Amino acid sequence: MMNFESDERNLPQKISEDIISFILNEHLQPGDKLPNEAHLAKELNIGRSSLREAMKLLASRNIVTIRQGSGTYVASSPGVVDDPLGFTFIPDKKKLVQDLLEVRFLLEPAIAAMSATYADDNDIEKIVSLCDEVEELLKQKKDHTQKDIEFHTAIAMGSKNLIIPRLIPIINSSIPLFVETTGNVLKVETIETHREIATAIAQHNAIKAQDAMTMHLMYNRRCINSKQNL
Repeated sequence: MMNFESDERNLPQKISEDIISFILNEHLQPGDKLPNEAHLAKELNIGRSSLREAMKLLASRNIVTIRQGSGTYVASSPGVVDDPLGFTFIPDKKKLVQDLLEVRFLLEPAIAAMSATYADDNDIEKIVSLCDEVEELLKQKKDHTQKDIEFHTAIAMGSKNLIIPRLIPIINSSIPLFVETTGNVLKVETIETHREIATAIAQHNAIKAQDAMTMHLMYNRRCINSKQNL
């Protein structure tokens, strides 16, 4: 006896896999718009209601972004969710900050060195521009958290490594915690070390970039330890 209920329940999953195949076959990139609902339903030979359910599933997995009144787009980081490691549900934030910093020490100096080696002119322009924006926000005593995240993300993208961008959520999740924990007192140190990192990458100096990133993290660790020991 066929289990029609099970087949019906799995239909959105099957359609979502077809949509992923469509995205890959059409070489759609992050930010690209998918065909409209009518066109895609005809292309995949499915009903519109089934297509909508599949799109909701893909949106929950951060593969597509649905913008009301505009359409459906390939997500900026397809398949990478905001909190993939469940940091939100770790109650000991003090220990979380310390452990995240240790992981950043393992990853980011090497990532900066790789970016200095492989980043192209467009990558460097973006890294330097974001460095300028973070500095300006800090000088104006405005929230620089999002631009700080974008700065470190741009460095990771400059590595040209396919896996490193998938590790970005670890870095991104930690930056707001660091800013909150340190009380944003590292204004001068952040400006100086960010500038040293950006300059080293622009000069394609891997050793200098690695050392600058290490120093940047050392300032964070020193400040975090002093705050947590009060």
